[in-house]
Amino acid sequence: MAGLPRDPRQKMINVMYLVLTAILALNVSNEVINAFKVVNNSLITSNNNISASNNTLYKSLEEKLTQPESKEKAAIWEPKAMQAKKLSDDMNNYINGLKADLLKAADLRMKYDEKTKDSVQDYREDNLDASTRLFETNGKGEELKQRLDQYKKEMLNIDPSISAQFANNFPVNTTPPPSQEGKQKDFTQTFFHMTPTVAALTMLSKFQNNIKNAENMVVTYCHSQIGAVQVHMDQVGVIVGQNSSYLMPGQQLTVTAGVGAYSSSVKSNISINGQPVNMVNGQGQYTTTVSGAGEHTVQISGSFIGEDGKPVPIHQTVTYTVGTPGGAAVMLDKMNVFYIGVPNPVTISSGTGWDKTRVSMAGGTLTPSGGPGKYTVKVSQVGNASITVNADGKASTYDFRVKRIPDPILMVGNSKGGRVQSVMFKNQSFARADLEGFEFDAHFNIVSATMYFTGANFPNPQSAEIHGGSLDAVKGMLQKSIPGTSVTFDNVKVQGPDGVVRSIPGPGFILY
Repeated sequence: MAGLPRDPRQKMINVMYLVLTAILALNVSNEVINAFKVVNNSLITSNNNISASNNTLYKSLEEKLTQPESKEKAAIWEPKAMQAKKLSDDMNNYINGLKADLLKAADLRMKYDEKTKDSVQDYREDNLDASTRLFETNGKGEELKQRLDQYKKEMLNIDPSISAQFANNFPVNTTPPPSQEGKQKDFTQTFFHMTPTVAALTMLSKFQNNIKNAENMVVTYCHSQIGAVQVHMDQVGVIVGQNSSYLMPGQQLTVTAGVGAYSSSVKSNISINGQPVNMVNGQGQYTTTVSGAGEHTVQISGSFIGEDGKPVPIHQTVTYTVGTPGGAAVMLDKMNVFYIGVPNPVTISSGTGWDKTRVSMAGGTLTPSGGPGKYTVKVSQVGNASITVNADGKASTYDFRVKRIPDPILMVGNSKGGRVQSVMFKNQSFARADLEGFEFDAHFNIVSATMYFTGANFPNPQSAEIHGGSLDAVKGMLQKSIPGTSVTFDNVKVQGPDGVVRSIPGPGFILY
């Protein structure tokens, strides 16, 4: 006892030092908390995407039970798929219960959010004690491990061929990675000992992601064992029709397109002027407001499934003519709005001769671009613009809207998200931002994005930032991406011809 300080003041200083040291040791930075929240949200998004894919498979299996060509095999493999669904749903619900218990231990309460005008969850995100008490003291960590191991065993035992196919690459694995010292810690200590609440929630979402991937692998395998079904044409639809071949500026053109014979069990894939159309009873409609004097065309393309089960391409062209009014008129050659950052072609009709006509513009610039009446408009601010045509002393003003170019879609290869072959995805060198169904020749560049890798081969989520669309920064992670891996893009920044950097939604990819 001789080493202990006798001065009460010195004792108090020692106690304060110990308290300060503990506070510093337990402090978790906001950057770390936010990083875990981003990863957790990405995992939840990925889980929802996989669930949607699984639901499509279950619906297809249900249909195959009713089709004479597949009924026999479907009767064998559909119950096995439903067994995988039951095991996965039970495991997912169990983990959701653990999340609820963890939030309660971290002082969960509801608070009013001024931004969203709604009640949101509020809990101690950086609390280090809640996960330790729940998973170590109360034994939920070991229970979770046993449940995950039992889930893996029961999924592989659904059928011997499933075990042979997935035993070596099953997404659910409870063996923790070695520590930095090379030592092997137990499951609970590795994932939940003195772990911030938000990090423990992220880890639970990661296990749910593994379960969703495992369910998808097994159900996809069951579905593939049934085989393809021949499709027969059973109904008749309209080929091509249009409401008029001669219209005046501002009138609407309606094009109806379909296929002569189609199957009600297979959706035809038809686009008109690059825009997909919704097919109802074998046909779809496309409507647009016409402008620009002279002859115009509408392109119809796509495919439908023929009698031999193979896609039959569709290529049709509809021609129509836009007349010229007797007086002055302004006709947009592309659309009924002006877009920022691109040249907007305009046709102006005088009606009285160009020697007696003057044109001017408010809210943009108007530049001659060729023959009589041909102009190019450039705008720079969202809102309204107008063109005034003074023909033979009579002034007519035409008002137009000004918009920004719509957001592009991030794509990797030919895919914009969802299920994609792992071989195709991992061999890509670039991501790109594409505009879909936009009339103008406008290009977007990717400024930056964050990629998250979860699932197979990623027992712990990994992330990296890319710049300029190049995937060199994640080349190592791409090479590790095998069937069962989920890749999510987040915080995607792009720049278009207007020079403005904007954020767009990041897609999620499920590799198979």
